[in-house]
Amino acid sequence: MPAKTCIYGEHDEKTIRQLDRCMEAGSAFKGVLCADGHLGYAHPIGGVVAYEEHISISGVGFDIACGNMAVRLDTRYEDIAAQAGRILSDIGRTISFGVGQKNAVKVDHELFDSALWDEAGVKDLKSVARQQLGTVGSGNHYVDLFEDEEGFVWIGVHFGSRGLGHKITTKHLGLVGAKDGMEVEPALVHQDSEVGQSYLAGVKLGGLYAYAGREWVVERVRKIIGGHITDSIHNHHNFVWREDHGGKEYWVVRKGATPAFPGQRGFVGGSMGDNAVILHGVDSPGSADSLYSTVHGAGRLFGRMEAKGRKNKAGQWVRPPRFTRDEMDAWLREKGILLRGGDVDESPMVYRRLDEVLAYHKGTVEVEHTLRPFAVAMAGPGEFDPYKD
Repeated sequence: MPAKTCIYGEHDEKTIRQLDRCMEAGSAFKGVLCADGHLGYAHPIGGVVAYEEHISISGVGFDIACGNMAVRLDTRYEDIAAQAGRILSDIGRTISFGVGQKNAVKVDHELFDSALWDEAGVKDLKSVARQQLGTVGSGNHYVDLFEDEEGFVWIGVHFGSRGLGHKITTKHLGLVGAKDGMEVEPALVHQDSEVGQSYLAGVKLGGLYAYAGREWVVERVRKIIGGHITDSIHNHHNFVWREDHGGKEYWVVRKGATPAFPGQRGFVGGSMGDNAVILHGVDSPGSADSLYSTVHGAGRLFGRMEAKGRKNKAGQWVRPPRFTRDEMDAWLREKGILLRGGDVDESPMVYRRLDEVLAYHKGTVEVEHTLRPFAVAMAGPGEFDPYKD
């Protein structure tokens, strides 16, 4: 059967062509582009490709196992609203944000005893990985506090495997002689090759590392707020899974796409100034056609460099920013959202609206909760994180 694609929403020609290029490589069988999709490195963000025998290194991307975790507390927003500013400051002092940051607390974890370090050939990265476990990074990575429809507080986090994932990816891209750039052929490895086996071990390791980091951060924030966890959702959206589709197994690579099998729950953020959702997949022909995948966020309308603008050496604007800090701050004030850090490249105006994006996936997912942000913590201006998704 010829390879097919399923496209949700509206996309520019470069993004669609990028998916087509992925479908022309290796043993690609089926491709999906979610409604939050946009151009990525050799594989579109929001893109999903099922391979019969190959794994796409560029499809998983540099931030292996980037993903989201959200927990609901038995704490009510009205009981901590007056303390939101203090809580946000405590989060900033307790959690490390930014590129290359180290955790002030040494986090020990059983994953450091795993045989995967040897299998992936990255034992030399263990020391740096120990230092970074529990750090958030920068770019679009965050710690958010939300209020749900019943007035309960949720903690939401978004980040992945940090420098460890980036170095695992860089190593294996080099081993396959991958071309640098965005509009290039995807970097594939065969499942049975030595490099393929090494890479799969690295992906598994990165996944465990990302899970551990997000769990540690959520627990630290919970201790700052107080209360007990009454619900939890945790998922990767940059990963490769071995899955059954139509009675046959495939390697399904999702880059900026949330797995959404029937009943499977996911946490999907919008932007620093918009609502997030807790959703789950449903059983429908559309769901199967999407390889049981949905959006991981609202999706960018403008790239980071376009959003931030560019100055010359004299400090004069060569290209002014798409939106100003004043415009971003005004949006947040109107929504009643406190912000720690952040910059105009993450302003709400550079993103699509999440409800509009989700509308394209109607019949494949259902929203359980809509979460209103009231406090957002991100890395501060001037920081660039190569580990972002």
